Amino acid sequence: MRNPLPMKWMAWGIALTLVSLPIIGVLNGWFASERWPVRKIELRAEYAHVSAEQIRAAVATHLAKGFFAVQLTDVQDAVSQLPWVERVEARKQWPDTLSLTVYERQPFARWGASRLVSHGGELFSVPGTDAMQGLPQLSGPDERLADVIAFHAECVREFSGSGLSVRAVDLSARGSWRLTLASGALIEIGRVDAKARLQRFLDVWPKLASGANGPPVYVDLRYENGFAMRWALPEAPISPPMPGPAPAGRA
Repeated sequence: MRNPLPMKWMAWGIALTLVSLPIIGVLNGWFASERWPVRKIELRAEYAHVSAEQIRAAVATHLAKGFFAVQLTDVQDAVSQLPWVERVEARKQWPDTLSLTVYERQPFARWGASRLVSHGGELFSVPGTDAMQGLPQLSGPDERLADVIAFHAECVREFSGSGLSVRAVDLSARGSWRLTLASGALIEIGRVDAKARLQRFLDVWPKLASGANGPPVYVDLRYENGFAMRWALPEAPISPPMPGPAPAGRA
């Protein structure tokens, strides 16, 4: 029967060697940046808002440490600080390449005066939001963000086929709902039974629309058994100018 002790000592020797080699390598400069530099960066990104130059600049200082000393978490944190960046995946490829996959935030709506809501339901701030067009406008207390998003989705679904479209949803600090339509019309819904009151209006809207010339300018649903509407006043016809006196002829 073989003595198991030599095998155990050999296993321990191998383990100690594997542990000590990186330390010895660092002390002797085996893994120094000049010996094993990062020469290439592979980028996978959409580049809708974040440029390759911004990403390279964000990681430049971390790459100076060399291939073995680069900490991937530090690289990910640096790129994540860039505006529009939602998530970063980083890995090393032997012998000299850093591979980055960058996922940008996808804006779903505006929130308040200057922030955006991502498709993941997160608030974020980026420069240049004033120039962005076509996003719905949502607003309300930050802690009610999920409620505002859900109510907006329900309004879009309920208004489908009505000929009206929702441009903005606002929830006040007191919990009162207000809609702004694409036409600019305001719909005051109030705090109580918001969904039921909105549905009551939409149920009769087809009949009202058939005899109306365009959408209303204001709708107040804050009544227990009905609602009030205001329509734009018809424009007064423009009268043609009255002819003036004929110019006097020369003698």
